[in-house]
Amino acid sequence: MKVGITELAARAGVSEATVSRVINRRSGVATKTREAVERAMTELGYERPTRGQLVAVITPWLSNPFFADSAELIEAALAPHGLKGIVCPALPGGIQEKEFVVAMADHGVAAVVFLSASNTLADADPETFSVLAARRIPFVGVNGGFEGHDVPVFSTDDHLAAELAVEHLWALGHRRIGLVSGPVGNQPADRRVEGFRTALRVRGAADPDSWVVRQYYTVEGGQSAAAALLARNATAIVAASDFVAMGVVRGVRRAGLSVPADVSIVGHDGSMIMEFADPPLTTVRQPMDRLAGAVARSIVALVAGRPVPTGELLFRPDLLARGSTAPPPA
Repeated sequence: MKVGITELAARAGVSEATVSRVINRRSGVATKTREAVERAMTELGYERPTRGQLVAVITPWLSNPFFADSAELIEAALAPHGLKGIVCPALPGGIQEKEFVVAMADHGVAAVVFLSASNTLADADPETFSVLAARRIPFVGVNGGFEGHDVPVFSTDDHLAAELAVEHLWALGHRRIGLVSGPVGNQPADRRVEGFRTALRVRGAADPDSWVVRQYYTVEGGQSAAAALLARNATAIVAASDFVAMGVVRGVRRAGLSVPADVSIVGHDGSMIMEFADPPLTTVRQPMDRLAGAVARSIVALVAGRPVPTGELLFRPDLLARGSTAPPPA
């Protein structure tokens, strides 16, 4: 027998209108009432319909091609399941991000994906996630988790990303290798710093900490950090993102040096456009196609009320060697 709203209302002892609000995850339902309806859905084997439902993808910096490409991949992976991705660009942890989440929750959004948003911050406002948890709106994270919430998280292995970059440069003969990472408290940036320090330490490099510069994820941040590392006579620089790497290239050239003859540069993310930079950028590519597929599978199951594994899954990045790296000058 097909289970409908009438059967759910009778089982939970509430009105059909209340059941409808719970199914669509709207506000205005008491916690105990919502739990009674959710319990009835489980007991009767009811699955929420997915056709035409909206999934909010919260992400920063759509001007950065990596985030635009990643959001598009997630949207494409959701589409065959009748779910429509809505991209909500907002700075991580800002007021706009919280307003997006609350507005989408009030609209009855099916789920939320935090794509390198406030889930990457150590001091993120917990209320943003609590709003979703209270409404039983599923949410997942990409490249960062949620303290106090046991939900799926899909991340690139940042420790390995740093190791791959250092391994490549070390094999070319570089020994004075610097890292431009993101601000302190940004989870991927902190992990890459840990991975970078470890990679240098196991190779016998002295004082790895002195080769780390923390800056913003911007072209200007990369340019500023490049100046600091060039003052230490760095022959190679690993950048926190491909955007930052472009700033490093600018900083190297403004110092009268060339890439890669004088300084080698490795980016991070793997934006396709960087293949056409001058020189083409060597970069550690995040496996966003596989990440997007995993996100979509998890969201589809969560929206339908099926259990999914929680905790963090780490995905292996790979290094794309291009024209921005070469042996150090003699």
